[in-house]
Amino acid sequence: MGIFQIALILATFLCSLVAGLLFVFALVVMPGIRSLNDREFIRAFQVMDRVIQNNQPIFVLVWVGSVVALVASAVLGIGQLDGAGRLLIIFAALAYLLGVQLPTVTINIPLNNKLQTLDVDAMNETTQKAARKDFEPHWNLWNSIRAAFASLASALLIILLFRL
Repeated sequence: MGIFQIALILATFLCSLVAGLLFVFALVVMPGIRSLNDREFIRAFQVMDRVIQNNQPIFVLVWVGSVVALVASAVLGIGQLDGAGRLLIIFAALAYLLGVQLPTVTINIPLNNKLQTLDVDAMNETTQKAARKDFEPHWNLWNSIRAAFASLASALLIILLFRL
């Protein structure tokens, strides 16, 4: 087994873990905290996000590792694959980088950071409601988009693995 195959297996595994995380947030976590009042919702999301923002080591390893392994796989794969295999690795990388990582950096993280600045104890109910309204629908939409693209990238990588 060569370095390309090892990188591809690692990329598939890590991208699939990220897809699962985004999927669980879309289908379980966010619907679970949706029933909380505005103050509790903001507080719950802040607490969960702080775990990630405090560089939880396994999360960082999986998230950053997925990008590194996928880019390495794509670079190596473009040189070693042809035809459908090359298209699969290119489409998987584009779907993941543009559909998952780009919205994460440009949309979801800025929304998270804005929510982190809020002191819910100092806010009245009206400002809590407004803060949640500015955050929740937009964050959920883009998380669902990220989950779909992460799942697509993982599926393409799995198909490629089966073709090797």
